[in-house]
Amino acid sequence: MPFKKYLLTGLMVWLPLAITIWVLLWLVGALDAVFGGLLSVINSVAPVAITVWSEKLRNIPGLGVVLVVSVMLVTGALVSNVAGRWWIRQWDRLFTNIPIVKSIYNSVKKVSDTLFSSNGNAFRTALLVQYPRAGSWTIAFQTGVPGGEVQNHLGADFVSVYVPTTPNPTSGFFLMLPRSDVIELQMSVDEALTYVISMGSVAPSLPAATLQKPKP
Repeated sequence: MPFKKYLLTGLMVWLPLAITIWVLLWLVGALDAVFGGLLSVINSVAPVAITVWSEKLRNIPGLGVVLVVSVMLVTGALVSNVAGRWWIRQWDRLFTNIPIVKSIYNSVKKVSDTLFSSNGNAFRTALLVQYPRAGSWTIAFQTGVPGGEVQNHLGADFVSVYVPTTPNPTSGFFLMLPRSDVIELQMSVDEALTYVISMGSVAPSLPAATLQKPKP
């Protein structure tokens, strides 16, 4: 039926754009809310003249995003030299000496250092693993290798993997599997995530080497 066909085709064109805009608007709103909270704190202790200016800033949409990105860039530039790294060490020493706070801070710092380090291997390799049972395959991402006491029990030939759920890959399962039980894929992490989020409906293209491989 042409009506149904045209409707679905139009939906496929506009849905990705609509979701992208919605996510961006949510992000801008969240950062503006954080900036608005900061202005509220300033207003409670600042003179009247500063309060008037802060209220004007509050009404500028997207200013929170600009300020957050600017702070990130300036911070990154400052800590890239010796003096900046010294201040970071003092900052870490301060938070690691506060009860309760140090547990949260250390955990988050270790995870962020692992995920965003340019030398790390977390989430840089897509894998094919059998889950939740043998014979049932799904996409996973290598997050590293077991360490410490866990490595002593399992041995060295294991890998740590994250199995995302679909269509929401931000939740999932952490598994430690023998290296022989996982298949390393040539697809990029972006392609693998797209495959997971689309519930398998958007399959990545085959690598060029595979396409050019002659048939026996």
